[in-house]
Amino acid sequence: MDKILEGLVSSSHPLPLKRVIVRRVVESAETPLSQAQCHAMFTLSTRLVLQGPDAFQRQVGRQVLEAYGRHHRAEFEAFFDRALVLSLLQHGYGQLSARDPAILDYIQAGLRLIMSCPSVLELFEVLQVEALRLVCERPAPPLCARLCQLLSDFPQCLPHGRKLSLAFCQQLVRSMAHFQSQGSREAELRLYVSQVTQVSALLRSVWKAKPDTLLPSLQELFAVISSADTSFEPSVALASLVQHIPLQMITVLIRSLTTDPNVKDASMTQALCRMIDWLSWPLAQHVETWVIALLKGLAAVQKFTILIDVTLLKIELVFNRLWFPLVRPGALAVLSHMLLSFQHSPEAFHLIVPHVVSLVHSFKRDGLPSSAAFLMQLSELIHCMMYHYSGFPELYEPILDAIKELPKPSEEKIKLILSQSAWTSQSSSLPSCLSRLSGKSETGKTGLINLGNTCYMNSVIQALFMATDFRRHVLSLNLNGCNSLMRKLQHLFAFLAHTQREAYAPRIFFEASRPPWFTPRSQQDCSEYLRFLLDRLHEEERTLRALSSAKAAESLVSEEAQAQETVHKAHLFAEAPCAGTEERTLIERMFGGKLKTSICCLNCKSTSQKEEAFTDLSLAFCPPASVENVGPKCMEHSEVKDDYVVQSSILASSGAEEATLTNLEVNGGCDAVMNEGTIKNFSTEPNSGNTTNSELSGIQDNKDISQRLVGKNTPSVTDLLNYFLAPEILSGENKYYCEKCASLQNAEKTMQIIEEPEYLILTLLRFSYDPKCHIRRKILDNVSLPLVLELPVKRATSLAVVSGGWSVDVEISDFGENLAKKLKPSGADEVTCPQLVPYMLSSVVVHSGVSSESGHYYSYARNVTGSGPSGLCHQSKALSLVSPQNTVIAEESPCTVVENELDTEMPKEWFLFNDSRVTFTSFQSVQKITSRFPKDTAYVLFYKKQNNTCGFSTNSANGLWVNGDPPLQKDLMDAITKDNKLYLQEQELSARTQALQAASASCSFRPNGFDDNDPPGSCGPTGGGGGGGFSTVGRLVF
Repeated sequence: MDKILEGLVSSSHPLPLKRVIVRRVVESAETPLSQAQCHAMFTLSTRLVLQGPDAFQRQVGRQVLEAYGRHHRAEFEAFFDRALVLSLLQHGYGQLSARDPAILDYIQAGLRLIMSCPSVLELFEVLQVEALRLVCERPAPPLCARLCQLLSDFPQCLPHGRKLSLAFCQQLVRSMAHFQSQGSREAELRLYVSQVTQVSALLRSVWKAKPDTLLPSLQELFAVISSADTSFEPSVALASLVQHIPLQMITVLIRSLTTDPNVKDASMTQALCRMIDWLSWPLAQHVETWVIALLKGLAAVQKFTILIDVTLLKIELVFNRLWFPLVRPGALAVLSHMLLSFQHSPEAFHLIVPHVVSLVHSFKRDGLPSSAAFLMQLSELIHCMMYHYSGFPELYEPILDAIKELPKPSEEKIKLILSQSAWTSQSSSLPSCLSRLSGKSETGKTGLINLGNTCYMNSVIQALFMATDFRRHVLSLNLNGCNSLMRKLQHLFAFLAHTQREAYAPRIFFEASRPPWFTPRSQQDCSEYLRFLLDRLHEEERTLRALSSAKAAESLVSEEAQAQETVHKAHLFAEAPCAGTEERTLIERMFGGKLKTSICCLNCKSTSQKEEAFTDLSLAFCPPASVENVGPKCMEHSEVKDDYVVQSSILASSGAEEATLTNLEVNGGCDAVMNEGTIKNFSTEPNSGNTTNSELSGIQDNKDISQRLVGKNTPSVTDLLNYFLAPEILSGENKYYCEKCASLQNAEKTMQIIEEPEYLILTLLRFSYDPKCHIRRKILDNVSLPLVLELPVKRATSLAVVSGGWSVDVEISDFGENLAKKLKPSGADEVTCPQLVPYMLSSVVVHSGVSSESGHYYSYARNVTGSGPSGLCHQSKALSLVSPQNTVIAEESPCTVVENELDTEMPKEWFLFNDSRVTFTSFQSVQKITSRFPKDTAYVLFYKKQNNTCGFSTNSANGLWVNGDPPLQKDLMDAITKDNKLYLQEQELSARTQALQAASASCSFRPNGFDDNDPPGSCGPTGGGGGGGFSTVGRLVF
């Protein structure tokens, strides 16, 4: 039969005829045959299977072998023995190499036929040894895949015993590292991928059946990819193994890798680079998960050198993977993490910037839903990076044009993404006994290091920095080559915005801005420092502007024309100080307002007026002892002057204005809140000369208001502001010398805000001089802080130009031209337009302690821009000068309804700046600070005017200010980038030192923060941060 079959398959008969005859031969296998006949048929079929010249002969061989082996199992068991299998695996068959996959095909077919025979166990033992030998010889992908398929079908052939199993898995991993595709055509690549998948599937089954082989296999995998041997590049096929590693092991494995002292930096860099290369492997799952996990793990142990090197080396490769849909999701995830975490320098982002536009256009042309979704994610990522690294319009303009049709993420979302992604924000994998060397806190804000009792400066700087419009103006100034204080402030603001440090040491700015009379390393008054700082900045800008103008004028115009122009400009500025903001300094534009003080003689009705600029208003606490006796403020007791003084910080703008009113003395009065119009109109009294009756009548009219409001337990800022603006009666020892009457007369003194600032700074005068103890005592009264404050502003069109000095007007009857002018109340020589201007609370500087000479300062702040929430910036109705009812300013304001809503709409919008520490807080904490900690009281308040016109534009003319702050100048960006790299190196060095000492060092843990019994400013058990006061020997150092 074997001769007939051999002659048939090699004959030239038609193929259909051959198949019919072959079918008859196969059917004849059921008939009894001698052992020799069976052996001949097995030999022939083996030769046809392994050496058949064409597919037909190989197919015939398989059919005959299976048929005769099934019906003559004993004879086949004797034929398919240990010697045959060993010979095939070690020497091949005839001309067929032992490394040909056909050998394994034949062996697998033979095993199926004798599975129920006892001799199969012996073959399993042979194959266990031969399988290990084969993988050690680094088989090519086809042979390795065929071996893995055989072992998957017959797991009994896998090496047994822990040692052999480990060796097999490790050698199989190394064999995969040598895999290379034999072609570049799609069909060849698909075959290669399927072969790799078969091998990785076998490893997965082994790991699942024998879990103790997994970790050594992964160690072998890491050893392969971390090798520094430049003559060997591991295959990307290893990526197929990642999807079979349980995700639950990420934490353990990453911690083991990143904290192992035996893993050198060069090895880790190689391994990470090769893992990133794996992103190009199609159909691989979880590669990006492990890559990102390793990046985070390295960041957690501060190995920033590796992260920097790998990012700069591989960022372009990762970006290029976005072109391929199969690997795009993983590539985008890794790209996002790499860019968002690389926040110390724009270098990595700028490597991919030239390629962004072409990729965006490609996504748009695709028109596929998946491409559109990826484009949205890429656009958000690009917006985040351009926000973080603004100031490169030549690079970003084409990108903005390409993605202009896509939605832009909100500034809050961008800040949140950036704050959560920085290397210094990654959770630490170090033991808890090691102090974490983190960067910025979760708030994304930077603290200021206390240089020795410099908390007074730190709290003020943070409040100014959080004044968004002011910060943006400062950062936008072009101060190159200038060594001014404003330049140093710009430098400080830039570092606060962009440094990776948790806290910044403002040594240069402190030395430049410290008032000369401030003793170093001693506690000082933050309000005094703030006034000095703003005045220095204001005067400095005026001086520089004058010098610049003088130089320009000398080269352009003659001296005579220059003098005429200067006089003309000065005249125009005096007439219309609000018309041209170009002539005002930055401090004037941001913090400058104007007060008008009027004193009306109650005898002759003549009025003296004076206008003055201010940068802050100092609000006094009204003496409660005088509440029951008087309604309006009465200046009768000069001996109490020093205790309650209302001051306003003045900006000198010209020679005539330098002699300004620097101390507005307020004595007596009450906590009751007054409307300016509640004073009785003395000018309309029939017997105006009877000043005593008129005065008493006015007092009586307001007495019930005073009594009604004195019952309020906690005065508000609105109360103190209205007390500041309430009319005063100058009488007794404080009578006013009237030049018209040429004698001391009772008079009415009023103050009105005629021009409101963009930022209203209010200082609560909490320190009063005690002549007995010769110290400045602190008033610890709690003050309610309204989130929304309405400032009464009386804009006016003067009938006469009012200079910076006092002017004495004639009697109203002297005008005679208009009857209406004769009927105006006292002190009203203008057409007034009273208006309530809404302000939002921006910052609160808190003093902790009981004395101005000790204690601690910290501040609460939030970002408040020029335009408030909808419905807030309403237009207030005009107020009449004489109110028909005894009403209270802002007591029942519509804005009070908005306060609670505003604070609940935006969680985590308030920050607590306590020197180096910055944390999230809430407006409720700001309001309750004094009730919880009696020595911690609000001292300086910043309010931001709510409007839509005077705010700082966040977009430049060409639309390239993609974040809220303007782009930094190159020298500033370079300085920040350099310092950020230095900081990362410091962090890495410290982390390595701690890791080496961790085993032997004793671990002492001190919680970072404070408990509910200590205030935010506390530095010890005394509470209130100040301790101090009367029980402290010296000033406390913070």
